Amino acid sequence: MGRWTREELEAAFDKYNEHVAKAAAAGKWEIWTDACFTEDVTYEDPSFGVLGGRDAVARWMNGLTAEYPMSEMKHFPSPWHIVDVERGWVVCEFRNRMRDPGDGSVHEVYNYAKLHYAGNGRFNFQRDAYDWSHVGPMLEGWQQARAGCEEEAVEA
Repeated sequence: MGRWTREELEAAFDKYNEHVAKAAAAGKWEIWTDACFTEDVTYEDPSFGVLGGRDAVARWMNGLTAEYPMSEMKHFPSPWHIVDVERGWVVCEFRNRMRDPGDGSVHEVYNYAKLHYAGNGRFNFQRDAYDWSHVGPMLEGWQQARAGCEEEAVEA
């Protein structure tokens, strides 16, 4: 039997998703890190390296999403996740999704994450897995759609 129950792990992941949404909407990632990670969390990103501590993770995310076009990435839905009760892991897929450019089209890239639970509703480890080469083409498509919507608005 695992150290934590499935219900506790599920509740922690629900809380994680709730705080990601709040942080993305506010543009203040400490909302997420302070609520969901231990102070000494280790966060591994394939493109940006290893970050130590929730303050470092918040600074990194605040910096990454501060400027256009990354400032328009506001949605991170998770269509599925798996809970490993025996080991305290949650493995999931996130969609890093841009705001609607104005035509209802969806522009996103997928990201897999592995989170280790530390108790008290917090995770002490996250490792992301994604291919950064997919981000550029997605952003270009989103910017083209947005420009097309802006042109239509000016013509109207």
